[in-house]
Amino acid sequence: MARAAAAALLVAALAACSGGDAGSSNAAGERAAATLVPVTIAGANGRHVFRVERAVTAAQQAQGLMYRTDLPPDGGMLFHPYPADGGPPRAASFWMRNTPTPLDILFIRADGTIATIAENTVPFSEAAVKSGEPVAAVLELLGGRSAELGIAEGDRVSWPK
Repeated sequence: MARAAAAALLVAALAACSGGDAGSSNAAGERAAATLVPVTIAGANGRHVFRVERAVTAAQQAQGLMYRTDLPPDGGMLFHPYPADGGPPRAASFWMRNTPTPLDILFIRADGTIATIAENTVPFSEAAVKSGEPVAAVLELLGGRSAELGIAEGDRVSWPK
């Protein structure tokens, strides 16, 4: 009985950590079917529109952009509602585990303004990247895009809800 339990635990652990061929292939298929949402950021340096994927469910938000190397300059991922179960805004903490591409992580208040921007987060890092205050959404962009486009804290973010 102990051997069967140990074997079951090993299989579960391998499945959870895979992210390799089977997991990536499935994720790629899901991404291909995903609808892109226009997200507009407007501020002192003008307006810019991104076409991003949405992470709506808890599973999608836990996966985020892990294992991704194909993020286009005007692509990204919007986590809304954040958290996935809804409810009032809350402080967010992200990490870069299994994420090979540097990201800019924009934490968005309930009023649509950017609270904080974590620029060029370190790939594969498990260090916490925190919002610093309650947020209602999070937007991940290709690392360096915020600085390149002059996106700043206080800029307004909008998308079709």
